[in-house]
Amino acid sequence: MQIHLSEILSKEGKSIEKEIEFGQENFKVAGQDYKIVKRKPIKLTISNQGNQELLISAKTDLAVAIPCSRCLKDVITEFCLDFFREVDMKMSQEEKGEQIDENNYIAGYELDVDALIADELVLQWPMKVLCKEDCKGICPVCGKNLNEQECECDRTVLDPRMAAFLDIFDQFKEV
Repeated sequence: MQIHLSEILSKEGKSIEKEIEFGQENFKVAGQDYKIVKRKPIKLTISNQGNQELLISAKTDLAVAIPCSRCLKDVITEFCLDFFREVDMKMSQEEKGEQIDENNYIAGYELDVDALIADELVLQWPMKVLCKEDCKGICPVCGKNLNEQECECDRTVLDPRMAAFLDIFDQFKEV
């Protein structure tokens, strides 16, 4: 959803509060789509701090289905987003690009609320998600989920540094 900021910027000290629905059904991280399974409306407050500076605060709760890092079973991961951003509208596009926070959620005098929430969600995105602490993962040979059933596959992992010795032993087996 887009919010036009020129009305807020016209008067120093002006503030607006809005409740907005998050418009995305899926969320994309590193080229992978994740389904948003639960969402609450975004409580958004935009305040003109004077001197063309805005304070944007947002609060919402989301739940995203993220596959377990070991067994690939979907894990519902909750995110409580409660943050604020200070935006200097006097800065040129070049100056904004030099900052760490590039404000890609503001184009001209338009605030893209979905992009603002997506930026914060990326910052809170977990490095690794597990369905349970002792998740066994999937068998690298047959692909069965080892949490549900064991398989008879040989999953011994040999040290690659010992490959030369294994070759020697294999030669003697042939004789």
